[in-house]
This record gives sequence, C-alpha cells and structure tokens, in this order.
Amino acid sequence: MAIQQWSENIIVVDLQDDPQFTDDLNALMQQVETRSDVDVVLDFRGVTFLNSSNIARLLKLRKQVLISNERHIKLCGISTHVWGVFLVTGLDKIFEYADDVSSALTSLQLNE
Repeated sequence: MAIQQWSENIIVVDLQDDPQFTDDLNALMQQVETRSDVDVVLDFRGVTFLNSSNIARLLKLRKQVLISNERHIKLCGISTHVWGVFLVTGLDKIFEYADDVSSALTSLQLNE
C-alpha cells in the first residue's frame, strides 16, 4: 500500500503517476480530515508528471494539513521534470521540501 502510518503522528505516502496519484491523495485526504494530529510526507520518486488536477489536490491537501490542522507537509524525491512544474506554477514557494524520506522524517521529528 502506498500510504503508510510511519509513526503515531506521521503518514508517509509513496506517490506514483495517475491514476494511482489521484487515488492515493483522495485516500490521504480522508485520513487527514478525520485526524487533525498528523504530519504528512509525500514521496515523489515514482511521479514523472503532474497535471492540473494533481496540483489542485496537492493544494487542497496543503490547506487541510497546514492551515486547518496546523501540521506539516513535506515533499521529497522530486524529479527534475516535476520540479520544473513546481517552479512554473509557484508551488516551489509554498511547500516544504526535503531530498528524501529520511531527511523529511528527521526534519518533522525535530519540529515536534
């Protein structure tokens, strides 16, 4: 399964291209809506492209995790091509990033 409960308060999601991307983010949104005490790590190693619906889902997730729940969301493992999409759309300025899952988990644990 792509969504893993890494610890009591951290969920790690191993994202893939669509349609799995959409399914995983929808499932994650349901979890985040019912639990306001979790931080999220999104691992983009399996993602080679983003479409506008993916971006909309990411923004909705960010709003729920960061703004509504006052928790953290970290993105990691982003390829050069996907990073280009983040730069063009301005997403590079509104999300927190890490090189890999281990770095993301470490930074979240230091924030607690």
